[in-house]
Amino acid sequence: MKVIILAGGKGTRLRPQTNNIPKALVKIGKHPIIWHIMKYYSHYGFKKFIICLGYKGKALRDYFLNYIYRFSDFTIDLRNSDIHFNKKTNEDWKVTLVDTGLETTKGGRIKQIENYLDTEINLLTYADGLSNINIKELVDFHKNHKRILTITGVSPNSKYGKIIEKDGKVIKFEEKKRSSLVNGGFMVFNKKLLDYIDLDSDLERDVFDYLVNIGELMVYKHNGDWKCMDTEKDYLELNDLWNKKDAFWKIW
Repeated sequence: MKVIILAGGKGTRLRPQTNNIPKALVKIGKHPIIWHIMKYYSHYGFKKFIICLGYKGKALRDYFLNYIYRFSDFTIDLRNSDIHFNKKTNEDWKVTLVDTGLETTKGGRIKQIENYLDTEINLLTYADGLSNINIKELVDFHKNHKRILTITGVSPNSKYGKIIEKDGKVIKFEEKKRSSLVNGGFMVFNKKLLDYIDLDSDLERDVFDYLVNIGELMVYKHNGDWKCMDTEKDYLELNDLWNKKDAFWKIW
């Protein structure tokens, strides 16, 4: 079972953080958000990843190509260039990076990695969302209902408090509450999903809507924490959680 991470978007709402790197490499603490996502999945035993590249994809290639040098102790013999790694990274991940194009739709990115999928069930997520969802329970939920696709429904905190009024007179303000369910990523799908996707498919508008119409899309409701790094404010809030050791996604 492989984890597909959609990391090709331009992240325009997160600028200037994404002026020179993709959103997936924007850091929380000393590691990029994609590392946090992969670390979370690997905690549940899912350690094979396919990363769909697009905007600034070379930066992600360089990150993983140099990963072992970045996080390992090593000795290099400058005479013959032999390298001995004294202390290797703890991550036992297998990472496939695929250039799926700069302007490609999310559906098109998934279609392009079809040949890399060698199991019937695989996982899919975005490169900007973090949660404390139980991945094994999510996968079990998907297997039990036997539909093509499961998305995770989350209820993010509303950005705004609610005004309570009567005849134009403000009675009170209510605290910010959770909004209705939205798609938080953390999806599970059967390979049959690829039969409904072509290179121009919009994942949410085309594919999801079609699966809804034929009764093949299910939602796993997650009542815990979830947050997306969509804006500079989100970036600051996630880093604040991490620095305060309050990161809800840190279970390793």
